[in-house]
Amino acid sequence: MPELPEVETIRLGLEPIVVGRTVTDVHVLNPRAVRRAAEGLDPLRGARIESVARRGKYLWFDAGRIALIAHLGMSGQFRVGGGVNPHLRAYLMFDDGVRLDFVDQRTFGHLMPDEFVATPDGEPGGWGSAAPHVPQSVAHIGRDLLDPAFDLDSVARAVKAKNTEIKRALLDQSIASGIGNIYADEALFLARVHPRRLTNRMSLGKIREVYAAATDVMNRAVAVGGTSFDELYVNVNGASGYFDRSLNVYGREGQPCVVCGMPIKREIFMNRSSHFCPVCQRGRNVRPLATRTPRVK
Repeated sequence: MPELPEVETIRLGLEPIVVGRTVTDVHVLNPRAVRRAAEGLDPLRGARIESVARRGKYLWFDAGRIALIAHLGMSGQFRVGGGVNPHLRAYLMFDDGVRLDFVDQRTFGHLMPDEFVATPDGEPGGWGSAAPHVPQSVAHIGRDLLDPAFDLDSVARAVKAKNTEIKRALLDQSIASGIGNIYADEALFLARVHPRRLTNRMSLGKIREVYAAATDVMNRAVAVGGTSFDELYVNVNGASGYFDRSLNVYGREGQPCVVCGMPIKREIFMNRSSHFCPVCQRGRNVRPLATRTPRVK
C-alpha cells in the first residue's frame, strides 16, 4: 500500500495539472470506485480545483465547497492522457481538455466527495493547502511528519504515555499519520531502536529521535519519488519511485546489515513483517512476541 512519500509524489504531480482548472464532466465506470455518494462524482461538475492537499496517506482535491478525497488502497493510480486501460474506474474532464483517470487494478482504493470541517487549531488542514479546513472523514487522523503544523513534542509525550511497542505507535495513524510498515522499519533502524521496545521505558528524547528519523526517511523518499516494488505504484506520468534502492532493512531478511554486517532479521508483528538488525537494534526493554497457546483436545 502506498505510504506518505508515494502519495506526496502523486500530489506534487497532480498540482500543475488540476489546480486552477474547472471540472467539466465526470464519469464513473465502476461504482465501487466511489463511496458515500448516491450521486457519484456529480457534485464535482463545474467545480474549480483550488488546491491538491494531503494528510498522511489521504489525498484530496479542494473544490471550495466540497472535497474530493482519494485513497489509493493497494493499487490506485492517477494517470493523465486518457489512454485505454482495463482497470480504469473513473475519470474527470477539465476545461482545458485534460482527462484525469483513476485506475485501480484491485479496486481497494476509492474516490469520495466529502464536506469540510474547520481545523481545531486554525492551521491548514493538510500539506499543499493554506485553507484551515479538512475533509470530515480525514479529521480524525493525526497530522503527518511533513506538515508544518506537526508538533513533535506533543507527539512524543503522547507516545511515552502509552504502554505499547514503539513500532505499534509509529503505525498508529491517530498519533501521526502517513507512516507505514516500510518507513517505520527504516526509521527505527536509523534511530537504533528495536521495533518492540516499550514506549513507556523510552526517554522523550529517544522518542523524538525516532520520529525525527522517520521525517528524514520520508523526505529522502519523496526526493526520489517514493518506493516502487512493482507496477502498482507509479506517479501520474507512469514513472516508478527509486527509494527501494536505499532501503537499509525492509525486505532484506538474511542480508548483511549495512553498518555491522549481521544478517537482517524478520519477525511477524501486527500481522506484518518487521525487519531489523539484531545488533544495531538490540532488544532492550522489549515486549515479547505473543505466542499462541496450544489447543487442548
